[in-house]
Amino acid sequence: MTVHFIGAGPGAPDLITLRGRDLIAACPVCLYAGSLVPEALLEYCPEGAHIINTARLSLDEIMAEIEAAHEKGQDVARLHSGDLSVWSAMGEQLRRLRAAGIEYDVTPGVPSFAAAAATLAAELTLPGVAQSVILTRTSGRATAMPEGETLENFARTGATLAIHLSVHVLDKVVAELTPHYGPDCPVAVVWRASWPDERVVRATLSTLQTAIGDEMARTALILVGHAIGAEEFGESRLYAGDYDRRFRPVGTDPRFPETT
Repeated sequence: MTVHFIGAGPGAPDLITLRGRDLIAACPVCLYAGSLVPEALLEYCPEGAHIINTARLSLDEIMAEIEAAHEKGQDVARLHSGDLSVWSAMGEQLRRLRAAGIEYDVTPGVPSFAAAAATLAAELTLPGVAQSVILTRTSGRATAMPEGETLENFARTGATLAIHLSVHVLDKVVAELTPHYGPDCPVAVVWRASWPDERVVRATLSTLQTAIGDEMARTALILVGHAIGAEEFGESRLYAGDYDRRFRPVGTDPRFPETT
C-alpha cells in the first residue's frame, strides 16, 4: 500500500489538482485535516471509504490509522490544506513512515499565499519593486521561530512578505515592519482565501490595525510590500521587442519564425 499525501489547496474544492482528486477517488481510506480541508473534497472518496477527520487526533493516533490500513493493504489519501511543503506537519509523519517501512508519495497543492494573491489579482514580484516573496510567520504555541528568522530581518530585504498565522499579534507585525517599509506601505489581509466567506482588507501599515479591528481569526494571511497594488513599475524585458530570447530571436517575425 501507499500513503498519498495530498495538498488539498486553500479551500475552494475545485482548486485541488487533478492528480489529487484522482488519488482520493482511488483510496479506500481517507485521513483529512477537518479544521481546514473542505468536506466537499470528501465527495471524491469511493463509496464505502473509511474517512477519518484528524483534527482532534494526536500524531500517534493518526499513525495508528495508517498502520491499520497498511496491515489491510489499503492505500490512504492523507489530505492537508494548502501545499504540503510549508507548515503542514507532514515531515514528522514521513519520518515515522520511513521508520515503519511504509511507502508514501506527495502531491502538491495550491498554497494559501497564491490563492490570496489571486484574490487580489496581484503579482507579488514586479520589476524594479520586488523580485522575492518570503513566506514566514511569527512564533506560536506549536512552533517557535528559529533565531534569526525575525520579521525585522526579513523586512530589511524589502521583499514582499506573506505572513501566516500572525493576525493575533498585529501590533507586533506593524511595529517591526514599519521602520523598514514605511507607514504608507500597502498591506492586504485575506481571510479564508477562496472560501465562500472569504474576506479582504486593504490598508497601509499605519492604518491596518484600525481597518481590521478584532474580526479576523488567525487563519488570515497578511501580505506586505510595495508590489501590492503598485502601478509605478517597469515592464519586464521578457516581452520587449528587442529582447533576444530562444523562442523569439531579435529580427524574427513571430508570425513566421522561419524567416527574418
